[in-house]
Amino acid sequence: MAKAQYNADSITVLEGLEAVRKRPGMYIGSVGTKGLNHLIYEIVDNAVDEHLAGFCDQIWVTLEKDGSCTIKDAGRGIPVEMHQKGMSAERIVLSTLHAGGKFDNEAYKTSGGLHGVGSSVVNALSEHMDVKVYKNGMIHHDAYERGIPVVELVDGLLPTLGRTKQTGTEINFLPDPEIFEKTRFKAEWLKSRLHETAYLNPNLEINYENKREGEEEKKVYHEPEGIVSYVRQLNSGKTAVHQPIYFKGTIERVEVEVALQFVDTFEENILGFCNNIFTQEGGTHIAGFKTRFTQMINTYARELGILKEKDANFTGADTRNGMTAVIAIKHPDPIFEGQTKTKMASADATKAVFTVTGDQLQHYFDRNLEELKSIIGCAEKSAKIRKAEEKAKTNMLTKSRFSFDSNGKLANCESRDAEKCEIFIVEGDSAGGSAKTARNRKYQAILPIRGKILNVEKASIDKVLANAEIKTMINTFGCGFSEGYGNDFDITKLRYNKIILMTDADVDGSHIDTLLLTFLYRFMPELIFNGHVYIAMPPLFKVIPKRGEGQYLYDEKDLERYRKTHKGEFTLQRYKGLGEMDAEQLWETTLDPERRVLKQVEIEDVRMASEITEMLMGSEVPPRRQFIYEHADEAEIDA
Repeated sequence: MAKAQYNADSITVLEGLEAVRKRPGMYIGSVGTKGLNHLIYEIVDNAVDEHLAGFCDQIWVTLEKDGSCTIKDAGRGIPVEMHQKGMSAERIVLSTLHAGGKFDNEAYKTSGGLHGVGSSVVNALSEHMDVKVYKNGMIHHDAYERGIPVVELVDGLLPTLGRTKQTGTEINFLPDPEIFEKTRFKAEWLKSRLHETAYLNPNLEINYENKREGEEEKKVYHEPEGIVSYVRQLNSGKTAVHQPIYFKGTIERVEVEVALQFVDTFEENILGFCNNIFTQEGGTHIAGFKTRFTQMINTYARELGILKEKDANFTGADTRNGMTAVIAIKHPDPIFEGQTKTKMASADATKAVFTVTGDQLQHYFDRNLEELKSIIGCAEKSAKIRKAEEKAKTNMLTKSRFSFDSNGKLANCESRDAEKCEIFIVEGDSAGGSAKTARNRKYQAILPIRGKILNVEKASIDKVLANAEIKTMINTFGCGFSEGYGNDFDITKLRYNKIILMTDADVDGSHIDTLLLTFLYRFMPELIFNGHVYIAMPPLFKVIPKRGEGQYLYDEKDLERYRKTHKGEFTLQRYKGLGEMDAEQLWETTLDPERRVLKQVEIEDVRMASEITEMLMGSEVPPRRQFIYEHADEAEIDA
């Protein structure tokens, strides 16, 4: 079989680069830590595309001491020959938006990078980028500063640094502090992403190294069993109902690969991927799998006499509760919703996954009847629990369904325009009273709660819905909730654009924040995914110098900096709680949109978020103890 050519003629140019620095969020999602790490993922995805094309079996990812990142692959190397535009094709790829080999169907059959956008976007958003291309026996070199080339071409071609027997591309870049809020990559997120990539590519080895001071670490990610190992890892610590089931197939050039396993905990954990990219919001490939799997379980349940003629079918949630599944497809021309590819939109993906799932699972179940019965047994248990809990939910919520505030403490705002309204969840009556006085009544609502709410990670749904504070929040927000069985959540009915957790700046306040976030994540995750949840940042101190104006300081580090830079005596006031502030102080530090500091709650890695929530808030003590031991030096102890 002849290998596809990857040369200067493979590079297609669509348009320029100017808009990236002006609106980076359009290309990488945000300028926070999530967008920052996305820069690495884009370059890594390009290297993985070389692997998918059959030309790369090793990738090296290094977090350097100076804060930059280096990604090197053993692929073919970016084409360096003269392009028809009159310069090296490499220069076109890295300095022009929508230029790359991904538009050439022969150079790449499938790809996960941003289709010619990724590398140039990373270049545009980097303070500097250094590029080495190992190709044609030479090391070709290029460099950029904020997307602008700083290496002079020689007759339109890149200068060389010497000879080599290697092939591949090596890119080092430092994020631009003019663009990003922070420029320190999140190592844990990166390792999770690299490990995930290794699961999806069993023939690929990824070498990770962190050279940053105090974080030195080396890891090799290689998973020969692929997504079967991934499912086992996701289910580690749980009791499996059966061994993982694996199948694959191809329909009209769309390759489908699935691994699934049921465990004894009644929750659904389905992860979808397209061309190695995690589709956080699911999409058509997940819909195809869910639809076909539910149909099959109901059909088999009736054939085996488990479902009688008078019985209603199992719901989709019934058939999938207890399931952990990884669905990975490779698509030659995928359609996504959004530039950062969080949701699959290709209609043919539904057909491909639907067909392969039906054909392969029928083949498997017909030969493994006992495993089929155990899976149907999970659906039976789920249906019984669902019916009991639906009854409990109806009884508990019916009385307050039309009640805006069931505990009488909500101080609502005057406006009914949800886009303008915000609600503060405030710890304690004292702080609640100050907040009610301080707020802007037109668009700010205050809901006091009593101390630490129920830990929903350990409680059954009937206990959760019986909790007065939780029931009040559900009714007040107005959008319902989703958990386990079915989905009553409707974000269009949300009454407040911002839900702001406002607790004391101490350990107890942080604990209450954690309990509230656990509730929101498990019962209303869309609020977090859609950017509606915030944490207020009240100051911990106020310093009043003998001369000059007083100043609020938010933590011990702020105080330390103030002591180093301020000359002269000053009075230090420490706020033990929000209730110690008068209305004017609370307004100017925590409520005033012009002066307050808010932290928006984001989830970068859904899988990691779920695992950490389960570990820290769940019933199992040993994993939590181990986590605390490993991260004790990172804790900020309240003095």
